[in-house]
Amino acid sequence: MKNIKFLIFGIAFGIILTKAEVISWFRIQEMFRFQSFHMYGIIGSAVVIGIISIFLLKKFNVLATNGEKLNFPIKPYNKGVIFGGVLFGLGWALTGACPGPIFALIGNGYSVFIVIMVFAVFGAWVYGLLQEKLPH
Repeated sequence: MKNIKFLIFGIAFGIILTKAEVISWFRIQEMFRFQSFHMYGIIGSAVVIGIISIFLLKKFNVLATNGEKLNFPIKPYNKGVIFGGVLFGLGWALTGACPGPIFALIGNGYSVFIVIMVFAVFGAWVYGLLQEKLPH
């Protein structure tokens, strides 16, 4: 019962994604064809809000929901980021959905995205299996 707030937040987030047309396949295709600023504006806004949020969390020493101190480790750059980013972008362009909106699309009744979700989970599982052999 203590996790109900996360369920409520997830439902609200899905509604926001839907209303902002972030889950729209047409909006995503416009973005990849450089035909519209809509998605770039949303992604750019998210990046700016994320930067400000992390700054404020660090400044005011906000604790996690379980009471632990938040940890923001610096992750070193590696060549695997390029390969992973290209693979992620190709999947996003082909399916019209990145991982977050997949659940909102399924919730909106687009049941074909269940197949995409299964393959997204499968891809994460394969990554887990091959993680030690991949460039990091």
